[in-house]
Amino acid sequence: MAGKSNRGRNRKGSHQSSVNSSEQAVPSDAKSKSNDVQANGDANLSESSDTKLEVTDKDNASHQHPAKQADVHLYPVPVKTQGGEKLELQLTPGDSVMDVRQFLLDAPETCFFTCYDLLLHTNDGSVHQLEDYNEISEVADITGGSCFLEMIAALYDDRSIRAHVHRTRELLSLSTVHSSLSTTLALQHEVGRTASANLKDAVKAEVPDLENLGFMENVTGSLTNLLSSPSKEIKCVESIVFSSFNPPPSYRRLSGDLIYLDLVTLEGNKYCITGTTKALYVNSSTENILDPRPNKSALEATTLVGLLQKISPKFKKAFREILEHKASAHPFENVQSLLPPNSWLGLYPVPDHRRDAARAENSLTLSFGSELIGMQRDWNEELQSCREFPHAAHQERILRDRALYKVTSDFVDAATSGAIGVINRCIPPINPTDPECFHMYVHNNIFFSFAVDAELEQLPRKHASVDNSKVESTTSSQNSYEKTDNTLPHGASRASNEVESGVPDTENTNGIDALSSDVPAEAQLAESEQATFASANNDLKGTKAYQEADVPGLYNLAMAIIDYRGHRVIAQSVLPGILQGDKSDSLLYGSVDNGKKICWSEDFHSKVLEAAKRLHLKEHTVLDGSGNVVKLAAPVECKGIVGSDDRHYLLDLMRATPRDANYTGSGSRFCILRPELITAFFNAEVANRSKSGCAPGDNSVASDSLNTNNAEEVVKTAENAALATSETQDAVNGEKADFHESASTEILFNPNVFTEFKLSGSQEEIAADEENVRKASLYLKDIVLPKFIQDLSTLEVSPMDGQTLTEALHAHGINVRYIGKVAEGTRHMPHLWDLCSNEIVVRSTKHIIKDILRDTEDHDLGHAISHFFNCFLGKNHAVSAKGLANSTHSKNQKKIHSAKSSKVQAKSRNRGYARKKQSLYLSITSESLWSDIQEFAKLKYQFELPEDTRQRVKKISVIRNICQKVGIAIASRKYDFDAVAPFQVSDILKVQPVVKHSIPVCSEAKDLVETGKVQLAEGMLSEAYTLFSEAFTILQQVTGPMHREVANCCRYLAMVLYHAGDMAGAIMQQHKELIINERCLGLDHPDTAHSYGNMALFYHGLNQTELALRHMSRALLLLSLSSGPDHPDVAATFINVAMMYQDTGKMDTALRYLQEALKKNERLLGEEHIQTAVCYHALAIAFNCMGAFKLSHQHEKKTYDILVKQLGEDDSRTKDSQNWMKTFKIRELQMNAQKQKGQTLNASSAQKAIEILKAHPDLIQAFQVAAGGAGGSEASANKSLNNLVTGEAPLPRGGRGVDERGARAAAEVRKKAAARGLLVRPHGVPVQTLPPLAQLLNVINSGTTPDAVNNEGTDEGKKEADVHSSNGVPDPDVDLPKPAQESKAPAGLGSGLSALDAKKQKTKAKVAT
Repeated sequence: MAGKSNRGRNRKGSHQSSVNSSEQAVPSDAKSKSNDVQANGDANLSESSDTKLEVTDKDNASHQHPAKQADVHLYPVPVKTQGGEKLELQLTPGDSVMDVRQFLLDAPETCFFTCYDLLLHTNDGSVHQLEDYNEISEVADITGGSCFLEMIAALYDDRSIRAHVHRTRELLSLSTVHSSLSTTLALQHEVGRTASANLKDAVKAEVPDLENLGFMENVTGSLTNLLSSPSKEIKCVESIVFSSFNPPPSYRRLSGDLIYLDLVTLEGNKYCITGTTKALYVNSSTENILDPRPNKSALEATTLVGLLQKISPKFKKAFREILEHKASAHPFENVQSLLPPNSWLGLYPVPDHRRDAARAENSLTLSFGSELIGMQRDWNEELQSCREFPHAAHQERILRDRALYKVTSDFVDAATSGAIGVINRCIPPINPTDPECFHMYVHNNIFFSFAVDAELEQLPRKHASVDNSKVESTTSSQNSYEKTDNTLPHGASRASNEVESGVPDTENTNGIDALSSDVPAEAQLAESEQATFASANNDLKGTKAYQEADVPGLYNLAMAIIDYRGHRVIAQSVLPGILQGDKSDSLLYGSVDNGKKICWSEDFHSKVLEAAKRLHLKEHTVLDGSGNVVKLAAPVECKGIVGSDDRHYLLDLMRATPRDANYTGSGSRFCILRPELITAFFNAEVANRSKSGCAPGDNSVASDSLNTNNAEEVVKTAENAALATSETQDAVNGEKADFHESASTEILFNPNVFTEFKLSGSQEEIAADEENVRKASLYLKDIVLPKFIQDLSTLEVSPMDGQTLTEALHAHGINVRYIGKVAEGTRHMPHLWDLCSNEIVVRSTKHIIKDILRDTEDHDLGHAISHFFNCFLGKNHAVSAKGLANSTHSKNQKKIHSAKSSKVQAKSRNRGYARKKQSLYLSITSESLWSDIQEFAKLKYQFELPEDTRQRVKKISVIRNICQKVGIAIASRKYDFDAVAPFQVSDILKVQPVVKHSIPVCSEAKDLVETGKVQLAEGMLSEAYTLFSEAFTILQQVTGPMHREVANCCRYLAMVLYHAGDMAGAIMQQHKELIINERCLGLDHPDTAHSYGNMALFYHGLNQTELALRHMSRALLLLSLSSGPDHPDVAATFINVAMMYQDTGKMDTALRYLQEALKKNERLLGEEHIQTAVCYHALAIAFNCMGAFKLSHQHEKKTYDILVKQLGEDDSRTKDSQNWMKTFKIRELQMNAQKQKGQTLNASSAQKAIEILKAHPDLIQAFQVAAGGAGGSEASANKSLNNLVTGEAPLPRGGRGVDERGARAAAEVRKKAAARGLLVRPHGVPVQTLPPLAQLLNVINSGTTPDAVNNEGTDEGKKEADVHSSNGVPDPDVDLPKPAQESKAPAGLGSGLSALDAKKQKTKAKVAT
């Protein structure tokens, strides 16, 4: 399908967004544009946005956007609806009939028709009936015009009439519209503007001081503000339910009755409706007896909505309202998100639960992800067929990507529902006689197995050996399931392997003895739990890597991992033939018994070898148990199986990358390197070899020359992933193209070194393989880690919360197990140390709470979670923490120990009795919990949590992080963490599944975005715009608009338009990004906060400062939840807010924010950090706007000193700063010269200055702080100021005297002061002298109020402030390319600093999970 997705509203201008029946013929592109703009409260801008874009395109006609996408042309095709109305669709020949149906489902005139045939009338008079899966071009040519479509009512059947009722109910509810706060703000603003315009209000509206723009002291209070109350439902009908007359009696079936509905209208009338194959009509039934005859009025219609409109006038009015409401929303707000993120907060007070028969019916008829009517989907066949789609041409690739995306998303959705059914014990196992931990389940054609937990190892030794033999016989992985004589998907294999080898131990090959006595049991316990959970994670990563390698003829199963209520369930598509047992010799490659017997086949090996090349894996030889040499190109324990469909499947890819040589101790079997690291290391080696001209053999020389400078270039590969806020796999994708060219210097890793498997081949070869892996591991430890820590310190990477920190680590190729080292390396930066140590606390806590959840019965869940949270964050009882930690430590470990073993036995006896197990969560105390957390942190992250961690931990950020990781939702109210029990049982609202999946993304669009970013950085706006638009179009078709990659494109498009000066266009794109981020990442994700920040800057660029400040207020609220108030990004946002107030002349507020930002930066980053210099510079500009040139000079001097120290004197930014200092100095001298001339300032001006001060005591404070910060001022100046204030000295007059505006403003200030109840004297002098404020002299010297500063100063200052607020520090996401900047910015610091922060903006590793 060309040019859009089945929900490609944007270019289609889906009629849903803006068609009203009166204006069907507006060309849809125009429609969508005007609608987008209106949604932002800027209807008057649509014109400018159109024209501006034309200009940028004309400038560069050769790169015009349409030219690049010549294959996408839209043709208008009229549609005659079932109701006889006409509307027009914009189609392309490549659209399928399904797409056309989707567009009709979105248009208000046809949204309630679900059962119809489409006829295509061509210009030669012939009529074609369209089949759903045809493309229109296969039937007729629509490019010539004069074709039209006609909708003809089709006959209903059981399934389609139920679908029709379901669709009607959906239409009558507003719950499908997810309206963004930004849209609401814009609409309110628009209403406010129109109201003031109607009042002929000529006076410029006063920009309010936003009350909730405080300095974020009260983070717990902000919880209540995150969720907006749900929009009020518009009621159309009291109820529509399936009647208890169903199913129709057999004699009525013969007359075509399919369904009976009971209906109560808003007027209170009750009707019984018959749905037949042809239509729906009101029958004459009474309360208890069916009378199928039509009632007297004989009302009937082909749709339920049509019938309701006839029988209920109130319905007609309400339905029109609903359609209007949906049309007024942004088109993206009507789109459903495929896998919405879990919200960790729920509404408080909890809304009433009302009766809803429709909801009850749905919960009964949809059973754990499979529909009752119709065949179950064969996920595996669907997925593999999609992989086999042709993908040579561009359009074919889009179709294939789209099919893969859709099938995988549906699979993950069904797998999630199924896993919940498995964990809630609603789905029976297929091997009920085995121990419960080995149970396997098949539901809806999905295979489920549990990731085995460490409890197994706690069984007595003899049990272990008995169980081993039992497991071996019953679930012997993938090879002989007794009943089927065939293989099983890998959940089973993992269970048996893990049990056989006890705690997976690198050095140890005879599994049961792996529990070596010298390792403390707790360590083994924790480690092996990690290993089993880790093996599932690794398998998912491996599956993803092989999918992306995309080798023809080699297949993987669809896979998802679902964590719910402490359990981890692995869901996979069912391998064909595995449950039927029709192939006993299906294992052709790899091993099911830990390398004792290794299978091999030439055909399979050639495919695996092809994939291995793309994944940097080496073809190597290993020995099996009998000493035979086998040649492999994959880990030994992978399994190559031929399914009954004759496809070659590769399973169990737990080690698709080599072992991490830094972790080879017991229990670290699944510590492997990340694919991003392998790619970065590969690039580093290639770069080194090309530099040093080494032959491929000279490994050692090459890698010894790896020094940090090379690393800087090389780590960029991995960094790009982070900077691009794209998925982790960017680097890997980029690699695919290069691997052939560099084959001569190919660096390949042997995945089986440092494992228990015996390698064959010469000692030298084995040593070389080990050396290679060791080098990669050292590269991670000695180069990538220090570089990452440096990037964190310079704010080049600036994660806000646990999730963005994890994404940043992964994008750089660093495993989270290294987070302890990152914490150690960032001790000097308080916000980073807090972030890392909080993440370690959360990750340790996660394992403990999951253990409790696994062990808690359904009726105790709320109690268990609230008790746990109270122990975790409630106020501690007065006991000496230290003594307690030591004394309870060993006791507590024993307690957990015995609890675990008893737990296991209870489980094996079919989960035991509730009362026996009740005590586990009750036995937890704050002390035992925190000592467990510290123990776990030491074991897993080699990190000593300080004694006072419990007091230091950021409570809201940590509770948010835990809720997100475990899937808990709590009430959004204010919690008192000083209480012993801040959480009540009623605060725990729900437990939800947390899902990991490998849904593919479109690599083609990703490459376009990467290229676009390069063009943007070079200032080639037109080319960048074309590339981003193209990527947007492709993604729209592949994933639909609700995807974070689409949000990425929108953000870059907004940036390009912003730099091209098209604010309105930038706002449109930014608004799309904001909606997608809210829906795909969550309301309080840091990316959503940055979207609000960017929206604010763009609105400010349009002089809609009030709207901008409201968005800033929201951004600050979101930042306070994710990172807390102490974060450099918060300081940057403060600078933005200050700039906005500064531009509206509210200097006192602006100074307050700048001082706060300066304090934050000095505390968090140190007094000599570049960001601190940015604050000083912003203050210098602010004082410049106020005419306080001396202060400007002093602050700029501080900026200059820091820059000299950090960047050296020759850096362009340092020189810019020097220029500003000169400018300020010249202005100060000019001013002094004017004083010398003895020009006097009239008394009213002095009076005015004093009035300003009295009206704003906080301004005095700001000035004092500033004076302190600027190193004080000369005594003479102080003296003259004192004289001035006590009225003793004549005052020099400023250059321009007092203009009328100044006088008016002063009067205004006086009025306000009086209104505030401040004493105002007519010619007043305060009784005592005010503190020395030399700065104020300058305000007075300019002879005007801050609003009317001498113009030269204001213009330059404002211009600079603009550059600053929009492209400088403030928002990491708005990044000006250097060339564009230099052409715009004054010859001052602006261009330098904002370019400096260009780096910072690339931060935020926003990698899709």
